[in-house]
Amino acid sequence: MTPFPPPLLFTESWEYELRFPRDPRGPGIVRATLRAVLTAHGLRELVERAALLTSELTTNSVRYSGNCASVRLLWMHPVLRVSVSDTNPELPEPLKPSTELDGGRGLFILDVLADRWGGCAMGEEPFGLAGKTVWFELAWGGPPPTPMTALAA
Repeated sequence: MTPFPPPLLFTESWEYELRFPRDPRGPGIVRATLRAVLTAHGLRELVERAALLTSELTTNSVRYSGNCASVRLLWMHPVLRVSVSDTNPELPEPLKPSTELDGGRGLFILDVLADRWGGCAMGEEPFGLAGKTVWFELAWGGPPPTPMTALAA
Protein backbone atom coordinates (compact mmCIF):
# COMPACT_ATOMS: atom_id res chain seq x y z
CA MET A 1 0.00 0.00 0.00
CA THR A 2 1.38 3.41 -0.98
CA PRO A 3 1.44 5.83 1.98
CA PHE A 4 -0.75 8.90 1.67
CA PRO A 5 1.49 11.99 1.30
CA PRO A 6 1.50 14.50 4.15
CA PRO A 7 -0.35 17.81 3.61
CA LEU A 8 1.61 20.66 2.06
CA LEU A 9 3.11 23.14 4.46
CA PHE A 10 1.29 26.48 4.67
CA THR A 11 4.31 28.21 3.11
CA GLU A 12 4.50 25.82 0.10
CA SER A 13 3.03 26.92 -3.21
CA TRP A 14 0.04 25.16 -4.74
CA GLU A 15 -2.25 25.64 -7.73
CA TYR A 16 -5.77 24.56 -8.72
CA GLU A 17 -7.50 25.17 -12.03
CA LEU A 18 -11.14 24.70 -13.00
CA ARG A 19 -12.68 25.04 -16.48
CA PHE A 20 -16.36 25.88 -16.60
CA PRO A 21 -18.88 26.23 -19.44
CA ARG A 22 -20.70 29.35 -20.54
CA ASP A 23 -23.57 28.55 -18.20
CA PRO A 24 -25.18 30.72 -15.51
CA ARG A 25 -24.46 27.99 -12.92
CA GLY A 26 -20.70 28.22 -13.58
CA PRO A 27 -19.89 31.14 -11.23
CA GLY A 28 -21.69 29.44 -8.31
CA ILE A 29 -19.78 26.20 -8.89
CA VAL A 30 -16.51 28.16 -9.06
CA ARG A 31 -17.37 29.98 -5.78
CA ALA A 32 -18.14 26.70 -4.01
CA THR A 33 -14.88 25.19 -5.28
CA LEU A 34 -12.88 28.27 -4.25
CA ARG A 35 -14.42 28.19 -0.74
CA ALA A 36 -13.58 24.49 -0.37
CA VAL A 37 -9.98 24.93 -1.54
CA LEU A 38 -9.23 27.99 0.60
CA THR A 39 -10.87 26.47 3.68
CA ALA A 40 -8.95 23.20 3.24
CA HIS A 41 -5.68 25.15 3.02
CA GLY A 42 -6.44 27.22 6.14
CA LEU A 43 -7.07 30.47 4.27
CA ARG A 44 -10.50 31.24 5.77
CA GLU A 45 -9.49 34.89 6.23
CA LEU A 46 -9.44 35.30 2.43
CA VAL A 47 -12.59 33.34 1.54
CA GLU A 48 -15.21 36.12 1.49
CA ARG A 49 -13.18 38.67 -0.49
CA ALA A 50 -11.90 36.01 -2.88
CA ALA A 51 -15.43 34.61 -3.42
CA LEU A 52 -16.92 38.04 -4.16
CA LEU A 53 -14.16 39.07 -6.56
CA THR A 54 -14.12 35.68 -8.29
CA SER A 55 -17.89 35.87 -8.67
CA GLU A 56 -17.59 39.25 -10.41
CA LEU A 57 -14.96 37.99 -12.86
CA THR A 58 -16.59 34.63 -13.62
CA THR A 59 -20.01 36.22 -14.11
CA ASN A 60 -18.49 38.58 -16.68
CA SER A 61 -16.89 35.60 -18.44
CA VAL A 62 -20.23 33.83 -18.67
CA ARG A 63 -21.99 36.99 -19.80
CA TYR A 64 -19.53 38.31 -22.38
CA SER A 65 -17.50 35.36 -23.62
CA GLY A 66 -18.71 33.04 -26.33
CA ASN A 67 -17.17 29.88 -24.94
CA CYS A 68 -15.91 28.18 -21.79
CA ALA A 69 -13.67 29.93 -19.26
CA SER A 70 -11.27 28.88 -16.52
CA VAL A 71 -10.28 30.02 -13.08
CA ARG A 72 -6.86 29.42 -11.57
CA LEU A 73 -6.03 29.65 -7.87
CA LEU A 74 -2.33 30.08 -7.14
CA TRP A 75 -0.95 30.30 -3.60
CA MET A 76 2.52 31.83 -3.34
CA HIS A 77 2.86 32.43 0.40
CA PRO A 78 1.73 35.02 1.54
CA VAL A 79 -0.26 35.90 -1.62
CA LEU A 80 -3.25 34.27 -3.27
CA ARG A 81 -3.65 35.03 -6.98
CA VAL A 82 -6.94 34.23 -8.70
CA SER A 83 -6.98 34.44 -12.51
CA VAL A 84 -10.04 34.14 -14.73
CA SER A 85 -9.43 33.49 -18.43
CA ASP A 86 -11.97 33.46 -21.22
CA THR A 87 -12.15 33.68 -25.00
CA ASN A 88 -13.29 37.32 -25.22
CA PRO A 89 -10.17 39.36 -26.09
CA GLU A 90 -11.65 42.70 -24.92
CA LEU A 91 -10.27 43.92 -21.63
CA PRO A 92 -13.00 45.49 -19.51
CA GLU A 93 -12.95 49.24 -18.94
CA PRO A 94 -13.24 50.48 -15.36
CA LEU A 95 -16.38 52.60 -14.96
CA LYS A 96 -17.36 54.90 -12.15
CA PRO A 97 -20.27 53.30 -10.32
CA SER A 98 -23.61 54.84 -11.14
CA THR A 99 -27.14 54.17 -10.01
CA GLU A 100 -28.21 54.61 -13.65
CA LEU A 101 -26.11 51.68 -14.95
CA ASP A 102 -27.21 48.05 -14.71
CA GLY A 103 -23.60 46.87 -14.57
CA GLY A 104 -20.03 48.07 -14.71
CA ARG A 105 -19.30 47.88 -10.99
CA GLY A 106 -17.13 44.76 -11.10
CA LEU A 107 -13.79 46.49 -11.71
CA PHE A 108 -14.65 49.17 -9.15
CA ILE A 109 -15.23 46.41 -6.58
CA LEU A 110 -12.00 44.76 -7.71
CA ASP A 111 -10.13 48.04 -7.27
CA VAL A 112 -11.50 48.53 -3.75
CA LEU A 113 -11.17 44.97 -2.37
CA ALA A 114 -8.13 43.45 -4.11
CA ASP A 115 -4.60 44.17 -2.96
CA ARG A 116 -3.49 44.13 -6.62
CA TRP A 117 -5.21 43.33 -9.90
CA GLY A 118 -4.68 43.50 -13.63
CA GLY A 119 -5.47 41.92 -16.94
CA CYS A 120 -3.90 41.03 -20.23
CA ALA A 121 -5.07 39.99 -23.67
CA MET A 122 -3.82 36.65 -24.92
CA GLY A 123 -2.50 36.32 -28.46
CA GLU A 124 -3.46 33.71 -30.97
CA GLU A 125 -3.11 30.20 -29.63
CA PRO A 126 -2.06 27.20 -31.74
CA PHE A 127 -5.75 26.32 -32.19
CA GLY A 128 -6.83 29.83 -33.19
CA LEU A 129 -8.25 30.92 -29.83
CA ALA A 130 -7.67 34.37 -28.40
CA GLY A 131 -8.94 35.81 -25.18
CA LYS A 132 -7.94 37.53 -21.98
CA THR A 133 -7.02 36.91 -18.38
CA VAL A 134 -8.08 39.17 -15.52
CA TRP A 135 -6.46 38.46 -12.16
CA PHE A 136 -6.38 39.74 -8.59
CA GLU A 137 -4.19 39.15 -5.58
CA LEU A 138 -5.04 39.00 -1.89
CA ALA A 139 -2.28 39.07 0.71
CA TRP A 140 -2.43 36.84 3.79
CA GLY A 141 -2.21 38.98 6.90
CA GLY A 142 -2.36 36.47 9.72
CA PRO A 143 -0.17 33.84 11.31
CA PRO A 144 -0.03 30.37 9.77
CA PRO A 145 -3.19 28.44 10.61
CA THR A 146 -3.19 25.37 12.81
CA PRO A 147 -2.47 22.38 10.56
CA MET A 148 -5.55 20.30 9.72
CA THR A 149 -5.61 16.60 8.99
CA ALA A 150 -5.88 15.96 5.27
CA LEU A 151 -8.83 13.82 4.23
CA ALA A 152 -8.34 11.23 1.52
CA ALA A 153 -10.91 11.24 -1.26
